[in-house]
Amino acid sequence: MPGTRRANIGFQGGQVLAVKLTDEELTKLNNALGSVGWHETQSEDAIIRVDLSQVVYVSAESDEQRVGFG
Repeated sequence: MPGTRRANIGFQGGQVLAVKLTDEELTKLNNALGSVGWHETQSEDAIIRVDLSQVVYVSAESDEQRVGFG
């Protein structure tokens, strides 16, 4: 899927959900952080619903182009 990035959503308790999100979905998720309630996002493979009160971090790969082994 063009314009997708690998991202990790970390939860309280140490669980991590690895997903591929479009830039638009990643922006929506980042904007929702700090809110209360559930957030729905569309990954490459599924619809994901997360309890925002349990999210402790979201990390995403850089949009910089890489060549070879980094």
